[in-house]
Amino acid sequence: MSTTANASTGPGATGGKVAVARGVGGTPAAGLTSEQVWRELTKASFAVVSHTTPAGAPRSSGVVYAAVGRQIYVAVADDSWKARHIAASGQVAVTVPVRRGGIMSQLAPIPPATISFHALAIVRPASSLDERPLPKRLASLLPAERRAGCSIIEIQPVGEFVTYGIGVSLMRMRSPALAQARVPVS
Repeated sequence: MSTTANASTGPGATGGKVAVARGVGGTPAAGLTSEQVWRELTKASFAVVSHTTPAGAPRSSGVVYAAVGRQIYVAVADDSWKARHIAASGQVAVTVPVRRGGIMSQLAPIPPATISFHALAIVRPASSLDERPLPKRLASLLPAERRAGCSIIEIQPVGEFVTYGIGVSLMRMRSPALAQARVPVS
């Protein structure tokens, strides 16, 4: 699986163990850490959330989200199929595209970077957030006029992040063997 490194010095040091990525083929993936992946998730705001219907049919849709701490929040309509279906299963798969490369990505055939993961999902009424102050990122998803007919999906990543192109140069992204990694969610 992953390896750990002692993180007692340097930026973001916690003094404890930090989960470090392994390449998909088992080789080290340039020292990518779960902290780096979480930073990318916090900077992004668009994801594709996939789930199954109660009858077992696959579904996916694009959503705008806010990452707060180690949770991802999505606002959906109370009566939406996303709210109903995700509440029934409690499980989702998520893929977050990460824009990289600026103009270079338009000139060379460089695929987008991505972060994918499995997650537990809980659908709650938006009013459940009234019990605590809303972080600024989450408040932007819930303007006052939308709260009445809205539900919040709390997404908790589990297991490993599967990344492509995160923490590697654009040139390395051209090689799937060099660009892929698995990082514990931790």
